[in-house]
Amino acid sequence: MMFWDSSALIPLFLEESGSQAMQKISREESDMVVWWGTVLECRSALSRWQRKGKLTNITVDWALEFVKRLSEVWSEVLPSERVRSIATRLLMTHPLRTADALPLAAAIVWADGNEATCRFVCLDARLGIAARQEGFVVLPQAAGITLPE
Repeated sequence: MMFWDSSALIPLFLEESGSQAMQKISREESDMVVWWGTVLECRSALSRWQRKGKLTNITVDWALEFVKRLSEVWSEVLPSERVRSIATRLLMTHPLRTADALPLAAAIVWADGNEATCRFVCLDARLGIAARQEGFVVLPQAAGITLPE
């Protein structure tokens, strides 16, 4: 299993520069773990792009169906006091926004002390750096994309 941030999921259903790399990673390991708010984050991105005129209604509807189908098979880390507590620590430790601290905290809860053997899939450089500093193996380095140190 791999923990997927929404920044890595979105290129699975919208053509972006990271799409091929994310598709390759998803083929290597189909079991996904996400944060409870991932569906909302994906919806937010789609709505933002639709308002800017970058996506048609048909594309948005297709993408939402894709997310719905993924959500039926992925595992979610639910909100909890432990996630909130870890997210608070992360905000004090790393230059993250709340929307990044929560999924990273969820990944830490999921890893349960085994971060060094767990993979965190993400295309957000700041979040990827924080995940690496927290001990995760951060992808997509294996797919040929590297995050700054």
